[in-house]
Amino acid sequence: MALATGLGRAFESLSFGNFDPEEAVVEWEYLLAGGSFEELVDTGEPRIVAGQDSDGCVVFALSPRLTTALADAGPTRLRDVAASWARLRAEDGEAVETGIAEGIVGDVAALAGSARRQDQSVYCWVA
Repeated sequence: MALATGLGRAFESLSFGNFDPEEAVVEWEYLLAGGSFEELVDTGEPRIVAGQDSDGCVVFALSPRLTTALADAGPTRLRDVAASWARLRAEDGEAVETGIAEGIVGDVAALAGSARRQDQSVYCWVA
């Protein structure tokens, strides 16, 4: 049901567009916590928890490692990660302005902190 209708108002949520969130969370994880894109993908990140059918909707979980790294990162570290992520996207021909990247990474980090305080996980619903 959540895939068909979205999250509604039952959970804290953010809404973004114009970038690949599955790729983004893998990039954020290796920028924040180390490793490489390939290593993280080889270990199954991000973990798909629902979807991948013909309607194109999918839900994946942010790894506990990424959630912790986001929740623990200070403002300077988050700005650095956002700038690095914006450069990575530009190298792949996907323009994400640094200021927008900072807002996205900062908002997701705040959501990760809130989720951790509530002993919850962070999920991404992609339509």
